[in-house]
Amino acid sequence: MSAPENHFPLDLEKGYASGASSAPKPYSPNHIENNLANGNVTKVTSEGNIVYLGDQAFHKHELINAFGGDLNPKLHAPSVHRYANPVPLGLSSFSFCTLVLSLINCQARSVTNPNVLIGSFFFYGGAIELFAGLLCFVVENTFACCVLGAFGGFWLSYGAILSDSFAITSSYSTADELHNALGFFLFGWVLFAFLMWLCTFKSTWAFFLMFFFIWFFILILCIAEFTQSVGLTKAGGVLGVIAALFGFYHTYAGVAEKDNSYFVLRALPMPHAPKV
Repeated sequence: MSAPENHFPLDLEKGYASGASSAPKPYSPNHIENNLANGNVTKVTSEGNIVYLGDQAFHKHELINAFGGDLNPKLHAPSVHRYANPVPLGLSSFSFCTLVLSLINCQARSVTNPNVLIGSFFFYGGAIELFAGLLCFVVENTFACCVLGAFGGFWLSYGAILSDSFAITSSYSTADELHNALGFFLFGWVLFAFLMWLCTFKSTWAFFLMFFFIWFFILILCIAEFTQSVGLTKAGGVLGVIAALFGFYHTYAGVAEKDNSYFVLRALPMPHAPKV
């Protein structure tokens, strides 16, 4: 059976093609990986050129490997909705805000006041990233919808904390109380980032490392608020810069294709990552 005509490059990173699937075939003994899909334990199996995701069968060219440019950490079929990929937009907004805030946390060039970012927190890291997360809902990307939507809310709330119009910081009677409250605020995000990181263990190395540094830099900043340690704040800034660079890496990976760039990034899958 010949493969249908494709309008995008077909490689291990970007296998865009039609969403049509073959009828399920009998269970194949060639076991690839145990997987959890839609709350039920299923198996990803293969038989020749056919890959089974639970009770659905696909040709290999119809599937896409875990890819940071799509912010999807698993083997998946492309969305049936033929829309542009919203992930690079969301990743770019997250990475920009993280990079500049982290440079300020590092006290680069003696800058310590992050208020220059209030507008970016509301409109770029907040509204735009939240919008990208909602678009990921449309294209059936649950992981990206959760991550981008949640961090869009993070930047909006952080912008509100910094803004005098909300009078949040001035409502605390002592600096110690404010730092502890900010520590509690960040602790909730430490837990969220950690759970998202756990979902990348079968993706790609760059994907995995990006979420590791996101979790790690938020953790260090959380501890810095509780201890009021300038050194830990600077360390969190350094880790945040690294996380932002990984974010920009995946932003580029999601946009760059053979048709528009001489430099197309190819990811390294982690051990035991299901792939076609």
